[in-house]
Amino acid sequence: MPLLQPLHADLWVHRVPYWAMGMPLGRQLVVVRLPGGGLWIHSPVPVTPELRAELAALGEVRHVVGPNLWHDECLREFQANYPSALFHAAPGLAAQKKDVRFGAELSDAPHPDWAGVLEQHLVRGMPKVNEVVFFHPASRSLIIADLAFNLGPEGPWWFALMMCAYGAWNRFGPTPLEKWLMKDKAAVRASLDRILQWDFDRIIVGHGHNVEAGGNRVFREAYAFLQG
Repeated sequence: MPLLQPLHADLWVHRVPYWAMGMPLGRQLVVVRLPGGGLWIHSPVPVTPELRAELAALGEVRHVVGPNLWHDECLREFQANYPSALFHAAPGLAAQKKDVRFGAELSDAPHPDWAGVLEQHLVRGMPKVNEVVFFHPASRSLIIADLAFNLGPEGPWWFALMMCAYGAWNRFGPTPLEKWLMKDKAAVRASLDRILQWDFDRIIVGHGHNVEAGGNRVFREAYAFLQG
């Protein structure tokens, strides 16, 4: 089975095992093919010979995105393998990750190479995360990293029990950690309202399983606690 799983003619994902803070969260790479054949990479994962071969078959890696302050582990490895690609940092990531040569900082404005293909928004009110989320209109997909998780049903029993206690098992939404990191809830709410204006049906998550249908409704319900 190929590593890169197609979700659209120009959109692929690749899930890998990933542990953080002693928890098996898994992680997902996202690939979008841009006009002209270049590839846009979101949230790099370890580069294997198989992944290199599959990416090469799709096109040239031209843009690599570090979407927030946390998804930084494999950026250096990716740059060693794709030195000619332009690396894009979430605000603050370049200062944090000095071993990576970033050529651009992400904001609300898309880079000219992906304008019209991807839309984006910097989520305000969470300065310890500074996540930039993306929308791929052609596939009606919202692309996020750590804004929310969708963990389960597989995983160790102790992990399932812990996530159930947190109300974050077999459901899409922010974990208690994400909620704690919302330092300006009014600003977060304004950003989420902006995201909900996009016509997305699928949510591609950084950790866990994608929401394949009804994504806009699911996203709205997951953050209903901010409307009170």
